[in-house]
Parts: sequence; C-alpha cells; structure tokens
Amino acid sequence: MKDKLPTTELIESTSNPTQENPPDAKNLARRSFMKGVGMTGIALSAGALFAGEAEAQSSPRNLTAGDAAILRFLAAAELLETDLWQQYAELGGVTSGRANPYQKALQRLDGDAGQYITSNTNDELSHAEFLNAYLLAKGADPVDLDVFRTLPSSQASGAQQIGRLTNLMNLTVDTSWYTRYRSADNPDLGGTFPQAIDLANVPGIPRSDADFAPKDHIQAIANTAAFHFAMIEQGGSSLYSAMAQKVSNLEVLQIVVSIGGDEVAHFLEWVDFAGNGVQPPVAPFTDPTNGLTFPDFNATGNPELQTNLIFPVPCQFINANLPHCAVIRPTNPRGIAMGTVNFLTGTGLFTGQSPAFFKLLNLLARQADAARRGF
Repeated sequence: MKDKLPTTELIESTSNPTQENPPDAKNLARRSFMKGVGMTGIALSAGALFAGEAEAQSSPRNLTAGDAAILRFLAAAELLETDLWQQYAELGGVTSGRANPYQKALQRLDGDAGQYITSNTNDELSHAEFLNAYLLAKGADPVDLDVFRTLPSSQASGAQQIGRLTNLMNLTVDTSWYTRYRSADNPDLGGTFPQAIDLANVPGIPRSDADFAPKDHIQAIANTAAFHFAMIEQGGSSLYSAMAQKVSNLEVLQIVVSIGGDEVAHFLEWVDFAGNGVQPPVAPFTDPTNGLTFPDFNATGNPELQTNLIFPVPCQFINANLPHCAVIRPTNPRGIAMGTVNFLTGTGLFTGQSPAFFKLLNLLARQADAARRGF
C-alpha cells in the first residue's frame, strides 16, 4: 500500500479553486477505500503524470505505462460519473419518506426509476473504487479528484450541501445518440446525426424547491435527465470499447471489457427510459416556464425517432462494403480520451470548474490516447 502521495506540482502551480472550503466536504459519502489509502488532493506523483506519454514501458509488476494511463483515465471518468449520479440519486433515487415531485416525474417514465438511478450510482462507484484499488495493487498511482469538489449543490430539499465535481444545472444535452442508434450510418465511417430534441442550458435536477412546480416544468427537468442518463452511458460504452483496443495486458483487457459491458447494460435501460418521455401518456407537453417542448416522437412518422427501437440498429462497421452489423458506435480508439473530455466539457457538465481541473483532465486524456498495444 502506498503512503500518502504529494499533490502534484501541476496542481500546486495552477490550482485556484472557486471555494476555499467546499461546504461540508468532509461529510461527503467518501469511499472508505480512499480514506484507507490516505489520498489527498490528486493522488498522482508529478513523475507519473508527465512520464510515458509516447510509449508503454513494462513495470516490475507487468503493468505497462500505457495500460496504467488508460486505467487512470477510466478511473477519473468513473469518479466524475459517480459524482453526477450521486446528485441524481439524492433527488431522484431510492429515498425514505414521501416521494418529491422530481421522483414522481421520473416514475412517470418508469415505475422503477428510483431503483434504476440508485443502482446505476452504485455501479459507477464500484468501478471507480475497483480501478483505483487495482492501480494501487500494481504499484501504480491512483486518481483522486477531491481537491476539485468546489461546484455548488442543488438547493432542493434532499440534496446534500457538499462540493461537487460536476454541474447538472446548466446542461446542453447531446441527443444525437438517439438518432445515431436508429441509423444505418456509423460515425466511425463519417456518419453524422441530428439532435432528437434540442436541450440547451437546461437543468437535469431541480435547482431548488421552486423547480418542483408547475407539473410540466418538473416533468421537463425529469425528461432532460432521462436523455442525459443515456448520453452519459452511451459515452461510457464507446469509451470502454475503444480503450479495449489499446491495452496490452490480458488482465487489463478483462477489466476494460467487463466494466464496459456494464456500461452497455446501463445505456440500453436509459434508451428505453428516455423514449417513455416522448410518447403518450407523458408527451406531448410544454414547460410553461421556458417553452421547452417534448413532442410525441411516434406521431412524427420518422423511423429514426421510433421509441420502441431500444436496441442498436445494424449499421456500417469496419468497411462500408461489408454487411451491416449491430454494434456499439463509435469505437475508433484514435483520440477517444481527449474526445470524451471535449464532449463532456461542451455539454456544460464542468461549468464553474477551475483551470487546473481542465489541465489535469487534458493531461490524463493525452496520456491515455498515447497508449499503444504492445506485448
């Protein structure tokens, strides 16, 4: 087990968090594992951050620098996912007492919504814990982003007042995943896809108790969350499928494809879930506070909006001249980590984060993208 690792020179020289002391940060439901290993700040030594970007070199424990970089980036991604899912679970997951209007709106999409959200949250937490523990077991540096828990929480009843890594209150949700998975085109072969619905600068969780009404307003927030759930999990499905093509160690490959399979399972549930928000009896409806409309997709007659097409439609794969095949897409590994960072940044998920946060995330992505398969 490693001793407490120093905060990196990168963070010491550039970090200027927006809040000196995140509210009730010590009361965060931190992983007992994290406390056990004594990680503070970002548990990455400066040497580990800047070494090995170009090529993988074997370590004494048979974990290449490239494989370690891939696992570190995936661990960072899982920590970010855990943070956003915890916010959804606090307000929309399984809780004690009477359901709030947000929970009821989510339950209109599926009666098991609360359990699904809570289960998804627990899965992402398990991924983050496992990946960091595996890195430690192999003598590699784990990842801890707690120094960046500076973003505010929702003020709605039920939300913990603690520092957050992610911002769910000003989302621009990319809904092109919906049309992509109903199309025969593949982004790896140049396919482009329209937005299924425009969701720009809207909340995915109630910002305060004032958002609990009127009914169509809180339903619009729940519907936004539903499309965001699937957006996040389809990204994870592609990320793990792409990273699997870059790893060298068979055990690391086992880890990446196994966790990736769980991400696919999440995605398919949320595809169905989101579709329930754009068909009767929920849709059509309009949020009276901002004019955001959720139409009945099935009434459009557009096959790319058909709500019961929850499985990937066969599409181009590897070569346009080959028969179409039902697959996860995209899966091209080139630049996948940096593409993920840029994509999530563009959705507003990190609005309010410090320059040091983006600098570190970009560095982790560059190192993961530089990994090359080798034996």
